[in-house]
Amino acid sequence: MKRIITILLAFFFTTFISNAQIKNSKTEIVQVWGNCNMCKQTIEKVANKKRIVNTIWNKESKKASITYDTAKTTINEVLKRIALAGYDNIAFIAPDEAYDNLPDCCQYERPKHKTALKKETLTIQINDNQEAGLQMVYDAYFELKDALVKSDLNIATKKAEVLLNGINIIKMETLGGNHTAFMNAEADLIVHTQKIIESKDLKIQRENFANLSSIMYELIKTTKANSTIYYQHCPMYNDGIGANWLSKEANIKNPYFGNMMLTCGSVQDTIRQ
Repeated sequence: MKRIITILLAFFFTTFISNAQIKNSKTEIVQVWGNCNMCKQTIEKVANKKRIVNTIWNKESKKASITYDTAKTTINEVLKRIALAGYDNIAFIAPDEAYDNLPDCCQYERPKHKTALKKETLTIQINDNQEAGLQMVYDAYFELKDALVKSDLNIATKKAEVLLNGINIIKMETLGGNHTAFMNAEADLIVHTQKIIESKDLKIQRENFANLSSIMYELIKTTKANSTIYYQHCPMYNDGIGANWLSKEANIKNPYFGNMMLTCGSVQDTIRQ
């Protein structure tokens, strides 16, 4: 009996210490499906980040206690990582291929709850009255690019806010086979878009736009837009290292130099519908 009490005390002490190291902490208890101790190890490993996220999953209740730094991440980012590892949860359905790759002992029963989740998924942050879809994200990106072509910091900030809103309200159930590609890109899209919004320096906005464009290129190649897209390159940006961007027109309008070098660049790739 003493040994059991000692183990429990050690467990709660370790949990308390782990959570105490997380600033701006918030704890949420959410449904995460799984079967066994191997599931527990995987779920906690993919969810946890040192000093940012601490997760404890209970195999009996199928509940995860997730403590996270609200200034550095969101509950949805954590739950997406868990879903990408193959585990359905209250917010996201795991891709079928990720579930199929789980060891046999980890393949929990999912048909009934998967059907229910399709009807109720993303209730955490989606406003059903708002239109959502990848195309609105792409359109917002092109408007941001146009603002940088004009070297207009304030408009770029506003367009980045539209882009961030579009990313956040996407309805995953509308993406079909594109759902995994978007989930893989979403966190990085948010990081660089947020930095564009927060920056008061056009140079920093453009640096983050370069990173944003690389991620968007990989996403748009996989998912396709509703029109032909041109992937363009400026060889002069960043002291000759260069940078790329996406455009709906073949003519070069450089977002990294604006009027200073408006037509500097070339088309590197053409992505057709």
